[in-house]
Amino acid sequence: MTEYPTFVTHLECSYTGKHYPADTLQGLSEAGKPLLVRYDLDALASGVSKIHLIDREPELWRYREFLPVRRSENVVRLGESMTPLLPARKLEEDYGCTRILIKDEGRLPTGSFKARGLALAVAMARELGVRRMAIPTNGNAGAALAAYCAAADIETWVFCPADTPRVNIEETAFFGAHTYLANGYINDCGKVVGAGREEMGWFDTSTLKEPYRIEGKKTMGLELAEQLDWQLPDVILYPTGGGTGLIGMWKAFAELEAIGWIGSRRPRMVAVQAAGCAPMVRAFESGSRHAEPWEDAHTIAAGIRVPAAVGDFLILDAVRESGGFAVAVEDTDILAAQRECARREGILLCPEGAATLAALKRELASGRIRRDERVALFNCATGLKYPLPAEYGQIDLKQPIDYAALKI
Repeated sequence: MTEYPTFVTHLECSYTGKHYPADTLQGLSEAGKPLLVRYDLDALASGVSKIHLIDREPELWRYREFLPVRRSENVVRLGESMTPLLPARKLEEDYGCTRILIKDEGRLPTGSFKARGLALAVAMARELGVRRMAIPTNGNAGAALAAYCAAADIETWVFCPADTPRVNIEETAFFGAHTYLANGYINDCGKVVGAGREEMGWFDTSTLKEPYRIEGKKTMGLELAEQLDWQLPDVILYPTGGGTGLIGMWKAFAELEAIGWIGSRRPRMVAVQAAGCAPMVRAFESGSRHAEPWEDAHTIAAGIRVPAAVGDFLILDAVRESGGFAVAVEDTDILAAQRECARREGILLCPEGAATLAALKRELASGRIRRDERVALFNCATGLKYPLPAEYGQIDLKQPIDYAALKI
């Protein structure tokens, strides 16, 4: 058994500040709010330096001192590699921008950034003796949990809205998860998971209802900082449903500053939502710290169709503290941005990732994002997991080929 160096001290209610023990199974706090993992940052600063990273594998686990796993045998590796930060040089030229970078999370196991959070959630579940896990999902989180639980020999139940992208549903079930479709939204599926905990004996792995998915998503911020030589971008546009990644990155930046790896300057955090499901945008614009549930949620970007988020105040706090904002984009603009990035850059964004590009175009025009700012967009999954338009023709090999027609 190998002990990982970890500097965890306790868990903390994100709303009240109350402390909870770190090495016992925990869900939400007594206040019904997310728990955050806290570390002895002075000891962490003494125990690891940037130099230590140089010879480590380019994977999520290179940041193990920043993570809560204590025993290495509880880690399940499926290839959580560092994801590329791709320059969008043609789009920079088209938009008159200094720098546009696309963090392509579609290279992770099961094709999405959900692998980061679920890799940590499953590792900690093993460490704390969990044998059954359940999750509500709009697609990618269910697939990631199913894959990691298959490798960890943990039983899995996954509940999806009936209109979840078919590839995600079939992928999840193929990994062996007990997979069910429901006639409702992801928050309705979450109620099924919560209500079944006692009878089914499963651990509720819903977004922010356990402490460790944030820690996995936090690695996006650590990785982005390292890839940019510890100089953060001016603006981060992030597709926001439950918001775990935005919250996790904001936490990562605070921890990096506390140990002296970065300064106090922060990116402006922009929460990007779809016009058909924009509770954070409405709350931001009204000045509220909490978001009212969105009625009749609809968008082609399934991953950000989250009518209510338990971490709403954490998202809005990060956006406001950073000087950022929340913005909603139409589905037509999401599709147009997805096509534009594919044809100009050769990068196939998922709809949620394309929403960030659509938002960038809109806010460059509005002036809320300046053209001389360095901007990072997050593409949260491979576009291959979503339906694409059938933009192709056919030829009949039993007839002479009309090559002139092919030129049109």
